[in-house]
Amino acid sequence: MLMALPLMAAAEKRDDSKYLRGAVPEQNGIVTFTQTFSVPGKTQAQLYPVMQAFVKELVAKGRQDLRTRVVSDENNTIIANVEEIMTFKKKFLNWDHCYFRYLISAECTADNQVKMIITKISYYYGFDQEGKGGENYKAEEWISDKEAVNKANTKLYPRSGKFRRKTVDRAEEIFAAAQAAAQQ
Repeated sequence: MLMALPLMAAAEKRDDSKYLRGAVPEQNGIVTFTQTFSVPGKTQAQLYPVMQAFVKELVAKGRQDLRTRVVSDENNTIIANVEEIMTFKKKFLNWDHCYFRYLISAECTADNQVKMIITKISYYYGFDQEGKGGENYKAEEWISDKEAVNKANTKLYPRSGKFRRKTVDRAEEIFAAAQAAAQQ
């Protein structure tokens, strides 16, 4: 049994190179994921209802309370507060998760482009079954390069690293889904 421990440890080792320094972009000290993509052949008038439906679907899939709602829907830009459940690990009698909160905006420009921004990211973690007793973490204090990556830039810190991985993956997933929706 003791001889198998090194093998199990090696099997759990993951490649975090994608999540190291620079994976979480900051603008003026605020964690902000941004992506602009072109949609040739579609006008601003055609893109706007598609992005509007996309953002409203994110809101509908989020936790349904006052935090999850469309904030602004005008001038070819839709902005929404979203709160989702972010699951780190789910096993029988052990569900490691948090409430993942962010502000998303999708701006459709006259030059057939969509500019998407995910910012004001925070997490509510460590709460009990009634949703109380947890802690709030801002992305800037939790998943930034300074807070989540060791000085040698070789690994993520264990606790904040799981938040960083999931956040980077979720931002990429949202941007890819938005681009796919716009190109249909």
